[in-house]
Amino acid sequence: MSDRERRRLALEGQDLASVPESVGGQRDLDELSLWRNRLTSLPDFLWEMRSLRVLNVSENRLSSLSEKIAQLSRLEMLDIGHNELTALPVSIGSLPLRTFLYISHNRLTSVPDSIGNLRGLGYLNVTDNRLTVLPDSIGNLERLSELRLYGNQLTRLPDSIGGLSALKEMHLSNNALASLPESIGRLDRLIHLDVRNNRLASLPAALGSLKKLRHLDLRSNELRSVPEPIRDLPSLEKLDLRWNDVGPLPDWLHRRAQDGCTVYF
Repeated sequence: MSDRERRRLALEGQDLASVPESVGGQRDLDELSLWRNRLTSLPDFLWEMRSLRVLNVSENRLSSLSEKIAQLSRLEMLDIGHNELTALPVSIGSLPLRTFLYISHNRLTSVPDSIGNLRGLGYLNVTDNRLTVLPDSIGNLERLSELRLYGNQLTRLPDSIGGLSALKEMHLSNNALASLPESIGRLDRLIHLDVRNNRLASLPAALGSLKKLRHLDLRSNELRSVPEPIRDLPSLEKLDLRWNDVGPLPDWLHRRAQDGCTVYF
């Protein structure tokens, strides 16, 4: 189906406190946007709109989502960011999402294990929540190319993170990570890794296996020296070490800088 053939209804920024009942009569809609209103709940008729492929209810006042969301059996993209959600329905894992899932800027302390059922998902954003842990099932997202988790309270990543075989970007800044798992070395497509503003005093040896890594941001951690695994990153184009208490740069890093790698320290 081409973009021109899609049927889209945009009710954006209209100060709506409820979804108009007339929307429920448009069962053949492909896209529905209710972005930036005053919605505190969503009506049951919304879950009957089973032709929906795109649903955007971001920037509202939603505190919960119905388990009936699983009835949207064609949904490819969901944006529920910038709400007041404290939990996600377990049934979210039954959705056929394959492009984007935005859950940023809510009040989540965890995500359900069922998130691992979204095996076709390409992009996941759970930034600026209150996550302290990730479920092991996160490693099942075999088609995920971009993962954004910054602005949470994560102290560790599960070993299963190494299962994200398609991952190209991982954004983990502004958490409380004291270490990274050795399994990170299995992310052989990773190009961009941002772990600034954490508590890292070292990096796992397996990080040196990331032969495609171009950008590595280590700002504001607890490093006392340049981690040796960085030496084994042949594609590295940019390394940011600022706001760590590292000593003099080793000779091998000076040589990398002379060969064109941008180094900030």
